[in-house]
Amino acid sequence: MSSPASPFSRRTAMLLVAAGALAFLLLLWLIGRGIADGERNNGQAHAASKGLAGYAAMAAYLGKRGYRVDLVEARGQLRQAGLLVLTPPAVTDIEKLNQVVNARRRIGPTLVITPKWFAIPQLGLEKNGKPGWVRLVEAGAPNWPGFHDEITLYLEPMDKGTRPGGWSGIGITGTLARTDKVMSGKGKGLVPLVWGDSDARALVSYVADGDYPALRAIALDDASAYDRNQPDLGVPAARALYPVVFVFEPDLVNNLGFNRPEAAQLTDQLVGALTRQGSPKQVRFDLTFNGFVQADNLLTLAFTPPFLAATLCLMLAALAVFWRAFNRFGPPLSTGPAIAFGKRALVTNAAGLVQRARRLHLIGAPYADAARERLARALALPHRLDGAATEAAIDRALERRAPGSTPFSAAAAAMRAARRPVPLLRAAQTLHSLERILTK
Repeated sequence: MSSPASPFSRRTAMLLVAAGALAFLLLLWLIGRGIADGERNNGQAHAASKGLAGYAAMAAYLGKRGYRVDLVEARGQLRQAGLLVLTPPAVTDIEKLNQVVNARRRIGPTLVITPKWFAIPQLGLEKNGKPGWVRLVEAGAPNWPGFHDEITLYLEPMDKGTRPGGWSGIGITGTLARTDKVMSGKGKGLVPLVWGDSDARALVSYVADGDYPALRAIALDDASAYDRNQPDLGVPAARALYPVVFVFEPDLVNNLGFNRPEAAQLTDQLVGALTRQGSPKQVRFDLTFNGFVQADNLLTLAFTPPFLAATLCLMLAALAVFWRAFNRFGPPLSTGPAIAFGKRALVTNAAGLVQRARRLHLIGAPYADAARERLARALALPHRLDGAATEAAIDRALERRAPGSTPFSAAAAAMRAARRPVPLLRAAQTLHSLERILTK
């Protein structure tokens, strides 16, 4: 028996299966990477936002300057080397914020940009509105009890003096886009890097709990104190800490502030000093505190060491099975019919159907009636007799043939009364033996 030829060649079939498997694996990987997550460009204050309060311009600028810029959505990446830029919202988890900042003191420098603006979406409010655009409606200082309580934040106008909204620091001068509400910070152990021209309020400061030559040099604006063009200093000593820098006034580096060239200069100097403080030129912008957390699941763990090795082994095993399926030994064997021919197969299939339908209790009476009709024909009993008279005649014939044997009527009654497999089988065997006695 020959099998029909395949409409596809072996190579075509292999390509189809391989393409389908690759597409399925890619879909799993995309799901694991958060393909179904919400829109990140929501106008809020984080590096994926293109609104006025966001920091997409800062991230793009650093990328153009040769830094390796990443937007972090996995909490595990917060413990990697390089500069970490934290942009937590006003309402945030203080305990986690403390854990991240404290853990990074021996990993890499941290730049914390405090939130100020409350923004609402502007899409639809203007004729040329775009996704991510917002309107800045109100400003407020965050209340973070338990996180650097030595720092006090102030939100006051800076619209007086000879240069309203002017600021200076690290050899750069500029003006703020908004002067009605300017945030500053004051506290013990803070060294100002950028301050307001009118009242010398600190707009950017670092925590002076160690010796940070690069930050000290830009704070003093003294080229002799630190050569800004020197190469990486290397990892600090075992007991040394990496610095923490606070940008109290976010308008200095957010998208609103990047409307001015001095914002880019300030970012260049500040990030340059932090990356020279024993840290590689890697800048990570945190998005986890802004609600974009990529939770670990089975898909992400499958492609993450050490589970990646097991995943590769499974893929290689699947590839081996796939290859063997297309290189079998000889042609495939021809299969027989689904239902075999013959009386035995017919009876077996019927019995299987009755058993699967759970109707065993319905076959007792028909079986007893069929045995009675067979014996009536074998004994040439009159057709006019009813069932009870026929069974009585069979009992008399059985008594003459085999005295003392079980009466046929009693065996038939037991067969009709049986409901379980074992009683049914015993009653059927009794009827069969009585039938053999009378038909010998």
